Amino acid sequence: MIRLGVAIAAVLVGSATLAAAAPPPRSATTGASAFLMRISIPGQDTVLLGDLEWPTSTTADVQSFQYPADGSIVSIGRSRAAVFASPGAAAATQSFAEAIVVSLFNGEIAAGKITASVSAGASARSAGAETKASEVQGLRALGRDIGSAAANVSLDDWGTLTVLSSDSGSRKAGPPGAQASVTAVRVRVNAEHGGLPAGSEIVIGNVQATSVANLSAPPRPPSSNDPDRPTTSDGRPDRLPRAPEPDVGAEVAGGPVKVAPEVGAKLSSGGYVFPVYGTASFGDSFGAPRPNIPGGWHHGEDIFATAGTPLLAVADGTLHTIGFTKIGGYRLWLRDTQGNEFYYAHLSAYSPLAVEGRSVQAGDVLGFVGDTGDAEGGSPHVHFEIHPAAMAGLGYDGVVAPYSILLAWRRADDISFSAGRIFVPTGPGSVTLPPPGAVLLEADDIASTSGLVPGALEKALTR
Repeated sequence: MIRLGVAIAAVLVGSATLAAAAPPPRSATTGASAFLMRISIPGQDTVLLGDLEWPTSTTADVQSFQYPADGSIVSIGRSRAAVFASPGAAAATQSFAEAIVVSLFNGEIAAGKITASVSAGASARSAGAETKASEVQGLRALGRDIGSAAANVSLDDWGTLTVLSSDSGSRKAGPPGAQASVTAVRVRVNAEHGGLPAGSEIVIGNVQATSVANLSAPPRPPSSNDPDRPTTSDGRPDRLPRAPEPDVGAEVAGGPVKVAPEVGAKLSSGGYVFPVYGTASFGDSFGAPRPNIPGGWHHGEDIFATAGTPLLAVADGTLHTIGFTKIGGYRLWLRDTQGNEFYYAHLSAYSPLAVEGRSVQAGDVLGFVGDTGDAEGGSPHVHFEIHPAAMAGLGYDGVVAPYSILLAWRRADDISFSAGRIFVPTGPGSVTLPPPGAVLLEADDIASTSGLVPGALEKALTR
């Protein structure tokens, strides 16, 4: 087997072999795996691109790929993949692979974007898997538009094309478990064609995820918003939780924080820093359905890390809107010196720097990864959003997809915020984006406003 060299950043997830039928076998364990592309040729080594399996390798980012060197059989533009798994009594897994601008056999088969995405979860109360985020856009084969639905297509007399082949299933006992797999595009060559012999196969985008609840796992410690903890009149815990000791991954308990850990952050030339210190993992779930969020869609990215991992200021700026909400848990906002806003949610604790109106520098520890708010009981992570200054007029919907930006910051590179996808409200009452560079901020009002309340930021900006 030939494993092609790609830029891989190791971070997170475990793998289990999925059976063809659901639910997962009783011997299965929680895990996830993915690959971007595989070429199988009889009598030759398999060509494999972006092969991921938890916890050995968990993210891949490929600028372009051609096979052979002239790209006459396979040519792929930007492609990326990520896998994540969190074993335990409430197990969760995700697997994702995406390829942009794909051409097979000198354009006989072409697609604008191929995405394979699955997730699975299992606990004592429920188990289920999801594959509907998978899609193939702009697919054409032999001059015909194929469409975006699952399909099996004959390729004249030389092969077959299968689109969005998937399998998923779950069980509620013995132990509870769920699994899902998706193969986005598969081409089988039945007769010699385009330089490949009969029996060859090309697969673009394959993902698998398995979650099995470990009901013998020790119970989680009470969280900061446990119903048995004393609360204030508005339902908030009556004190902030204590930060972990400087060791990354320490458990979080109640009480005030006294000392923040000393960490070193690698700044980009523009002064930006990846928001999580140390080992972390994330996919691309921006825009995914979120029924409990204003607007009904995911406004940021979930970055998974061990509970208690330090969270860093991504830029020099000012902190505001620090406190507890039902959805975000312990959360805060950071406004950088250009007026761009960054939102951190589900913290387990704040550092001593987390004071309303305080100026911080890129790389300062602001708080620690947790599962507070509506993330309680799930995998520890920080929900992170980027709100460019030029989109402040859109209020909470003035946000861009952070995936490509986070990848750049992890490499200590800079990237324009315009690289993220933008979800712009449409219809009656929609607004127009202000010109790039416009800064529409009133610090004295925004500091007392919850960023998760629809329209709150717009009201603050117009006072």
